[in-house]
Amino acid sequence: MAEVRVSAYDELGTGETAPDLLTLHESIADLFATRGDWRRAYRHLRSALDIARAGSLRDPLTSSYNRRYLDQRLPELPAAVAVALVDLDRFKSVNDTYGHLLGDRVLCRVADLLQEGLPADAFCARYGGEEFALVLPGIDHRGAVRVADAARLRVARHPWSELQPGLRVTISVGLAHGTESGPRQLHRADNLLYAAKRAGRNKVAFHDRETAQVITHSE
Repeated sequence: MAEVRVSAYDELGTGETAPDLLTLHESIADLFATRGDWRRAYRHLRSALDIARAGSLRDPLTSSYNRRYLDQRLPELPAAVAVALVDLDRFKSVNDTYGHLLGDRVLCRVADLLQEGLPADAFCARYGGEEFALVLPGIDHRGAVRVADAARLRVARHPWSELQPGLRVTISVGLAHGTESGPRQLHRADNLLYAAKRAGRNKVAFHDRETAQVITHSE
C-alpha cells in the first residue's frame, strides 16, 4: 500500500507547506512595509505568527500533535476523559535490525494507524520516542477500551512485510479513564502500560470496577 500523508499545515488548500507559507507571508509583509502600508504588513506578520505557532504543536516526523499540544489541551478538556499511552513493542530491535530510516517509517505508519477511526474531539499526540498518547474526551469506559483495542488490532494486523520482509510491529497500551487531572491520568496510564508489557505485550491494560486490572487477550 502506498504511504499517503497530508501535511497538517496545508493552509488555504494551495499545496504549500507551512515553511513555504511562513516565508511567503514574511516576504509580503516586508514588501508592504517598504511601501508604508503598515496595516497590510501587520496582517501578514500576524498570519506568519499563526503558522509558526501551529507548526510548534506538531511532531515534525509523524505530523501528529506533539507533547506541547498534549500538555496544553489536557487541562482544557471536560472532567471525564480517557487517556491511552501507546508504546511500540521492542522498537529498539526494529532500529537495530533494519536501521533508523525504516524505524522512522514505522513510527509514521503507526501514527497514521492510531489516528484512524478516532471519535470526534479525540486526538493523537507523540508523547516521546516511540510512545504516543490517545486522548478520548466524552467517551465512557467501555467505549474507550474498544477504541484502544481497535487501535492495537490495526497495528498488529497491518501488512508490515510490505515495508520490509519479516517485519512485525505490535503495540502495548495502558488506558486510564476517570475525572482526575491530566498529569494524574497520564501517570495511571503509564503504570497500566507497564502492566500490559509485563503481561506479554500486544495488549491493552485498564482498570474497571469489578477487578483491579484487566488485560485484553492478544491475537
